[in-house]
Amino acid sequence: MNAIQVISLALLSVLAANAQVIMPGRCPKPAVQENFDAARYLGTWYDIQRLPHSFQKGECSTATYSLKSPGVVGVLNRELLADGTINSISGSAMAKDPSQPAKLSVSFFEYAPPAPYWVLSTDYNNYSLVYSCTDLGVLHVEFAWIMSRQPTMPEETLEELKGTLSSIGVRVDKLLSSNQDSVYCSAMHQ
Repeated sequence: MNAIQVISLALLSVLAANAQVIMPGRCPKPAVQENFDAARYLGTWYDIQRLPHSFQKGECSTATYSLKSPGVVGVLNRELLADGTINSISGSAMAKDPSQPAKLSVSFFEYAPPAPYWVLSTDYNNYSLVYSCTDLGVLHVEFAWIMSRQPTMPEETLEELKGTLSSIGVRVDKLLSSNQDSVYCSAMHQ
C-alpha cells in the first residue's frame, strides 16, 4: 500500500467514525444560484435538514449572516446542546471569484483552510439550499443544509430541494431533521 492509500484509508476511518457522508469519486460541480445577492441573504436562517457531520451535534440550529466588511460576510452558527447549553461559532465567508458570488468560502479558524459554501438555490425570503464538498483523492466528503427563514418549511419546498440534491448524487436518505420546536428551542431566543 502506498502512502496516499494509507493516508486516505486513515482519513476515511476518522471521517466515517464521525458520521460524515463520504462518497466515491470527485466532488460534483452543481449549478449555483444565479445572480446571487449576498445582501439579500443576510439575516437568520433555521436549519431544517442537513447531512450528518461531526461539528454540528445539537438541535435548534441557526446560521446568522451579517455584513462584516465589503465582500466579507460574518457567520454566526448556534445550536442547543443536549445538556441545555448553547454552542456557537463565528467565522467569515467570501466569494473567491466575484463573478461567482454564490460560491463562497467559509472559514471558522485562523489557520484552517476555508471550506466551500455554495448556495445552490434560494429565494432569500423562505428557503436556502447550501452544498459543500471536499475532494479526498478518490473519495469526497459532502455537506448539505436545507434552511428556512422560519423554524418550519412547507413539505413541497423541502421535497423540491431534496430533489435538487438528489440530482447531483447527494444521498438524501442520510439527511437529518433539526428539531426547531418553539418550546424545546426557547433557550435559543432568550
